[in-house]
Amino acid sequence: MAGKQALNIVKIKKMKQDANPITVITAYDYPSAKLAEEAGIDMILVGDSLGNVVLGYDSTVPVTLDDMVYHSRAVARGAEHTFIVTDLPFMTYHGSLDETFRNVRRLMQEGHAHAVKMEGGAEIAPTVHSIVQAGVPVLGHIGLTPQSVNQIGGYRIQGKDEKDARRLIEDAKALERAGVFAIVLELVTEEVSAAISAEISIPTIGIGAGRGCDGQVLVFHDVLKYTSDYREKRFVKTYANIGEQIRNGISEYVNEVKTRAFPAEVHVFAAEEGVIDQLYGKGKAESES
Repeated sequence: MAGKQALNIVKIKKMKQDANPITVITAYDYPSAKLAEEAGIDMILVGDSLGNVVLGYDSTVPVTLDDMVYHSRAVARGAEHTFIVTDLPFMTYHGSLDETFRNVRRLMQEGHAHAVKMEGGAEIAPTVHSIVQAGVPVLGHIGLTPQSVNQIGGYRIQGKDEKDARRLIEDAKALERAGVFAIVLELVTEEVSAAISAEISIPTIGIGAGRGCDGQVLVFHDVLKYTSDYREKRFVKTYANIGEQIRNGISEYVNEVKTRAFPAEVHVFAAEEGVIDQLYGKGKAESES
Protein backbone atom coordinates (compact mmCIF):
# COMPACT_ATOMS: atom_id res chain seq x y z
CA MET A 1 0.00 0.00 0.00
CA ALA A 2 1.59 3.26 -1.16
CA GLY A 3 2.57 5.56 1.68
CA LYS A 4 1.76 3.02 4.38
CA GLN A 5 3.89 3.02 7.53
CA ALA A 6 4.29 -0.15 9.57
CA LEU A 7 2.81 -0.20 13.04
CA ASN A 8 4.90 -0.71 16.15
CA ILE A 9 3.91 -1.96 19.59
CA VAL A 10 3.37 1.58 20.91
CA LYS A 11 0.93 2.36 18.10
CA ILE A 12 -0.77 -1.03 18.51
CA LYS A 13 -1.39 -0.41 22.21
CA LYS A 14 -2.72 3.06 21.44
CA MET A 15 -5.25 1.55 19.02
CA LYS A 16 -6.93 -0.07 22.04
CA GLN A 17 -7.00 3.26 23.88
CA ASP A 18 -8.53 4.93 20.82
CA ALA A 19 -11.07 2.10 20.34
CA ASN A 20 -9.62 1.58 16.85
CA PRO A 21 -10.14 -2.11 15.98
CA ILE A 22 -6.96 -3.93 14.93
CA THR A 23 -7.08 -6.02 11.76
CA VAL A 24 -4.83 -9.07 11.54
CA ILE A 25 -4.57 -11.79 8.91
CA THR A 26 -2.31 -14.77 8.52
CA ALA A 27 -0.09 -15.02 5.46
CA TYR A 28 2.46 -17.64 4.58
CA ASP A 29 4.11 -16.46 1.36
CA TYR A 30 5.17 -13.45 -0.70
CA PRO A 31 2.04 -12.95 -2.90
CA SER A 32 -0.39 -13.40 0.00
CA ALA A 33 1.52 -10.91 2.14
CA LYS A 34 1.75 -8.40 -0.68
CA LEU A 35 -1.99 -8.57 -1.34
CA ALA A 36 -2.78 -8.25 2.37
CA GLU A 37 -0.58 -5.17 2.68
CA GLU A 38 -2.15 -3.60 -0.41
CA ALA A 39 -5.58 -4.21 1.14
CA GLY A 40 -4.60 -2.16 4.20
CA ILE A 41 -4.19 -4.86 6.87
CA ASP A 42 -2.74 -3.61 10.16
CA MET A 43 -0.71 -6.69 11.09
CA ILE A 44 0.30 -9.98 9.48
CA LEU A 45 0.70 -13.13 11.51
CA VAL A 46 2.92 -15.84 10.07
CA GLY A 47 1.16 -18.57 12.00
CA ASP A 48 2.27 -22.14 12.52
CA SER A 49 -1.20 -22.88 11.16
CA LEU A 50 0.76 -23.04 7.91
CA GLY A 51 1.20 -26.68 8.89
CA ASN A 52 -2.52 -27.36 8.38
CA VAL A 53 -3.15 -24.80 5.67
CA VAL A 54 -0.25 -25.03 3.22
CA LEU A 55 1.92 -28.01 4.27
CA GLY A 56 -0.83 -30.62 4.55
CA TYR A 57 -0.30 -31.67 8.18
CA ASP A 58 -3.23 -32.53 10.45
CA SER A 59 -1.97 -30.23 13.24
CA THR A 60 0.64 -27.57 13.92
CA VAL A 61 2.86 -29.96 15.90
CA PRO A 62 5.05 -31.10 12.94
CA VAL A 63 5.94 -27.53 11.95
CA THR A 64 9.63 -26.80 12.45
CA LEU A 65 11.58 -23.66 13.18
CA ASP A 66 13.10 -23.90 9.69
CA ASP A 67 9.56 -23.88 8.26
CA MET A 68 8.72 -20.73 10.19
CA VAL A 69 11.93 -18.94 9.21
CA TYR A 70 11.42 -19.79 5.54
CA HIS A 71 7.80 -18.59 5.40
CA SER A 72 8.40 -15.54 7.59
CA ARG A 73 11.18 -14.37 5.30
CA ALA A 74 8.91 -14.72 2.26
CA VAL A 75 6.15 -12.74 3.99
CA ALA A 76 8.59 -10.01 4.99
CA ARG A 77 9.64 -9.59 1.36
CA GLY A 78 6.00 -9.18 0.32
CA ALA A 79 4.89 -6.83 3.10
CA GLU A 80 7.74 -4.41 3.71
CA HIS A 81 5.47 -1.82 5.35
CA THR A 82 3.42 -4.04 7.66
CA PHE A 83 4.06 -5.22 11.22
CA ILE A 84 4.87 -8.95 11.07
CA VAL A 85 4.52 -11.42 13.94
CA THR A 86 5.85 -14.97 13.56
CA ASP A 87 4.95 -18.00 15.66
CA LEU A 88 7.50 -19.84 17.69
CA PRO A 89 6.52 -23.41 16.78
CA PHE A 90 5.99 -26.47 18.96
CA MET A 91 8.58 -27.02 21.74
CA THR A 92 10.93 -24.24 20.64
CA TYR A 93 10.51 -22.20 23.83
CA HIS A 94 10.14 -24.83 26.55
CA GLY A 95 13.81 -25.76 26.98
CA SER A 96 16.65 -23.65 28.30
CA LEU A 97 16.60 -19.89 27.89
CA ASP A 98 19.73 -20.10 25.76
CA GLU A 99 17.96 -22.43 23.33
CA THR A 100 14.85 -20.25 23.34
CA PHE A 101 16.90 -17.13 22.63
CA ARG A 102 18.60 -18.87 19.70
CA ASN A 103 15.21 -19.76 18.24
CA VAL A 104 13.86 -16.24 18.74
CA ARG A 105 17.01 -14.78 17.18
CA ARG A 106 16.51 -16.91 14.06
CA LEU A 107 12.94 -15.67 13.59
CA MET A 108 14.05 -12.07 13.99
CA GLN A 109 17.34 -12.12 12.06
CA GLU A 110 16.63 -14.74 9.38
CA GLY A 111 12.83 -14.54 9.26
CA HIS A 112 12.76 -10.71 9.52
CA ALA A 113 9.85 -10.79 11.98
CA HIS A 114 9.11 -7.72 14.08
CA ALA A 115 7.72 -9.82 16.96
CA VAL A 116 7.16 -13.43 17.98
CA LYS A 117 4.00 -15.18 19.20
CA MET A 118 3.94 -17.75 21.99
CA GLU A 119 1.11 -20.03 23.11
CA GLY A 120 0.43 -20.42 26.82
CA GLY A 121 -0.48 -18.52 29.96
CA ALA A 122 1.02 -18.18 33.43
CA GLU A 123 3.24 -21.24 32.90
CA ILE A 124 5.29 -19.49 30.20
CA ALA A 125 5.21 -15.99 31.73
CA PRO A 126 8.80 -16.18 33.07
CA THR A 127 10.11 -17.11 29.62
CA VAL A 128 8.04 -14.36 28.01
CA HIS A 129 9.46 -11.85 30.51
CA SER A 130 13.02 -12.87 29.66
CA ILE A 131 12.41 -12.51 25.93
CA VAL A 132 10.79 -9.10 26.36
CA GLN A 133 13.68 -7.99 28.58
CA ALA A 134 16.00 -8.99 25.77
CA GLY A 135 14.26 -6.46 23.53
CA VAL A 136 11.88 -8.70 21.56
CA PRO A 137 8.15 -7.85 21.33
CA VAL A 138 5.96 -10.84 22.22
CA LEU A 139 2.35 -11.50 21.26
CA GLY A 140 0.60 -13.83 23.72
CA HIS A 141 -1.91 -16.53 22.81
CA ILE A 142 -4.39 -18.19 25.18
CA GLY A 143 -7.69 -20.03 24.93
CA LEU A 144 -7.45 -22.81 22.41
CA THR A 145 -3.73 -23.34 21.90
CA PRO A 146 -3.28 -25.61 18.86
CA GLN A 147 0.23 -26.71 19.87
CA SER A 148 -1.36 -28.31 22.96
CA VAL A 149 -4.30 -29.85 21.11
CA ASN A 150 -3.29 -33.39 22.10
CA GLN A 151 -3.21 -32.42 25.76
CA ILE A 152 -6.47 -30.44 25.89
CA GLY A 153 -8.42 -33.10 24.02
CA GLY A 154 -9.11 -31.49 20.66
CA TYR A 155 -10.37 -28.18 19.34
CA ARG A 156 -12.72 -27.24 22.17
CA ILE A 157 -14.32 -23.92 23.13
CA GLN A 158 -12.58 -22.35 26.13
CA GLY A 159 -14.12 -20.38 29.01
CA LYS A 160 -17.48 -22.12 29.23
CA ASP A 161 -17.53 -22.46 33.04
CA GLU A 162 -16.40 -20.32 35.97
CA LYS A 163 -13.22 -22.27 36.69
CA ASP A 164 -12.03 -22.06 33.10
CA ALA A 165 -13.00 -18.40 32.87
CA ARG A 166 -10.94 -17.55 35.96
CA ARG A 167 -7.98 -19.47 34.56
CA LEU A 168 -8.09 -17.53 31.30
CA ILE A 169 -8.36 -14.17 33.07
CA GLU A 170 -5.41 -15.00 35.31
CA ASP A 171 -3.40 -16.20 32.32
CA ALA A 172 -4.08 -12.94 30.51
CA LYS A 173 -3.00 -10.89 33.52
CA ALA A 174 0.15 -12.97 33.93
CA LEU A 175 1.09 -12.40 30.31
CA GLU A 176 0.41 -8.68 30.62
CA ARG A 177 2.71 -8.51 33.65
CA ALA A 178 5.33 -10.45 31.71
CA GLY A 179 5.31 -7.70 29.06
CA VAL A 180 3.39 -8.97 26.02
CA PHE A 181 2.09 -6.15 23.82
CA ALA A 182 -1.18 -7.93 22.96
CA ILE A 183 -2.89 -11.31 23.39
CA VAL A 184 -4.65 -13.57 20.89
CA LEU A 185 -7.81 -15.15 22.31
CA GLU A 186 -8.75 -18.25 20.32
CA LEU A 187 -12.13 -20.01 20.58
CA VAL A 188 -12.99 -18.30 23.86
CA THR A 189 -16.59 -17.56 24.83
CA GLU A 190 -17.65 -14.02 24.02
CA GLU A 191 -18.43 -13.15 27.65
CA VAL A 192 -15.02 -14.19 28.91
CA SER A 193 -13.21 -12.50 26.02
CA ALA A 194 -15.03 -9.26 26.81
CA ALA A 195 -14.12 -9.58 30.48
CA ILE A 196 -10.45 -10.14 29.67
CA SER A 197 -10.42 -7.20 27.26
CA ALA A 198 -11.86 -4.96 29.98
CA GLU A 199 -9.44 -6.10 32.69
CA ILE A 200 -6.14 -5.70 30.84
CA SER A 201 -4.62 -2.58 29.32
CA ILE A 202 -3.15 -4.27 26.23
CA PRO A 203 -5.13 -5.21 23.12
CA THR A 204 -6.86 -8.55 22.65
CA ILE A 205 -7.03 -10.08 19.18
CA GLY A 206 -9.88 -12.53 18.79
CA ILE A 207 -10.35 -15.53 16.57
CA GLY A 208 -13.64 -17.17 17.35
CA ALA A 209 -13.73 -15.08 20.53
CA GLY A 210 -16.66 -12.75 19.85
CA ARG A 211 -17.24 -9.04 19.53
CA GLY A 212 -15.62 -7.76 22.71
CA CYS A 213 -12.01 -8.05 21.55
CA ASP A 214 -9.88 -5.10 20.45
CA GLY A 215 -9.17 -6.70 17.09
CA GLN A 216 -9.75 -9.76 14.96
CA VAL A 217 -7.53 -12.26 13.16
CA LEU A 218 -8.52 -14.76 10.49
CA VAL A 219 -6.60 -17.14 8.28
CA PHE A 220 -5.94 -15.84 4.76
CA HIS A 221 -7.24 -19.05 3.19
CA ASP A 222 -10.43 -18.97 5.27
CA VAL A 223 -11.21 -15.38 4.36
CA LEU A 224 -10.89 -16.25 0.67
CA LYS A 225 -12.04 -19.91 0.71
CA TYR A 226 -8.71 -20.67 -0.89
CA THR A 227 -8.61 -24.47 -0.67
CA SER A 228 -9.96 -27.57 -2.34
CA ASP A 229 -11.76 -29.19 0.59
CA TYR A 230 -12.90 -26.14 2.56
CA ARG A 231 -14.52 -26.90 5.91
CA GLU A 232 -17.02 -24.32 7.13
CA LYS A 233 -16.22 -22.78 10.53
CA ARG A 234 -18.82 -20.94 12.58
CA PHE A 235 -16.44 -18.18 13.65
CA VAL A 236 -15.24 -17.44 10.09
CA LYS A 237 -16.80 -15.21 7.47
CA THR A 238 -15.56 -15.77 3.93
CA TYR A 239 -15.37 -12.73 1.68
CA ALA A 240 -14.52 -14.39 -1.63
CA ASN A 241 -14.47 -17.88 -3.14
CA ILE A 242 -11.03 -17.90 -4.70
CA GLY A 243 -10.74 -21.68 -4.54
CA GLU A 244 -13.61 -22.17 -6.97
CA GLN A 245 -12.24 -19.53 -9.34
CA ILE A 246 -8.81 -21.16 -9.30
CA ARG A 247 -10.23 -24.62 -9.92
CA ASN A 248 -12.42 -23.36 -12.78
CA GLY A 249 -9.54 -21.45 -14.33
CA ILE A 250 -7.19 -24.44 -14.30
CA SER A 251 -9.95 -26.68 -15.64
CA GLU A 252 -10.48 -24.32 -18.57
CA TYR A 253 -6.73 -24.28 -19.23
CA VAL A 254 -6.61 -28.08 -19.28
CA ASN A 255 -9.53 -28.19 -21.70
CA GLU A 256 -8.01 -25.63 -24.06
CA VAL A 257 -4.67 -27.42 -24.21
CA LYS A 258 -6.41 -30.75 -24.87
CA THR A 259 -8.48 -29.22 -27.68
CA ARG A 260 -5.51 -27.19 -28.99
CA ALA A 261 -7.36 -23.93 -28.46
CA PHE A 262 -4.31 -22.76 -26.48
CA PRO A 263 -1.86 -21.47 -27.47
CA ALA A 264 -3.59 -19.39 -30.12
CA GLU A 265 -1.88 -17.19 -32.69
CA VAL A 266 -1.82 -14.27 -30.29
CA HIS A 267 0.33 -16.31 -27.86
CA VAL A 268 3.12 -17.35 -30.25
CA PHE A 269 6.23 -15.65 -31.60
CA ALA A 270 7.32 -15.54 -35.24
CA ALA A 271 10.87 -15.79 -36.50
CA GLU A 272 12.22 -13.50 -39.15
CA GLU A 273 11.23 -14.37 -42.70
CA GLY A 274 13.44 -17.05 -44.25
CA VAL A 275 14.93 -18.38 -40.98
CA ILE A 276 13.72 -21.95 -41.56
CA ASP A 277 15.12 -21.90 -45.12
CA GLN A 278 18.45 -20.73 -43.74
CA LEU A 279 18.49 -23.48 -41.13
CA TYR A 280 17.33 -26.43 -43.20
CA GLY A 281 17.66 -25.38 -46.81
CA LYS A 282 15.27 -23.60 -49.17
CA GLY A 283 11.99 -25.40 -49.70
CA LYS A 284 12.46 -27.77 -46.70
CA ALA A 285 9.48 -26.44 -44.78
CA GLU A 286 7.16 -26.67 -47.81
CA SER A 287 8.22 -30.22 -48.71
CA GLU A 288 7.50 -31.48 -45.18
CA SER A 289 4.14 -29.79 -44.86
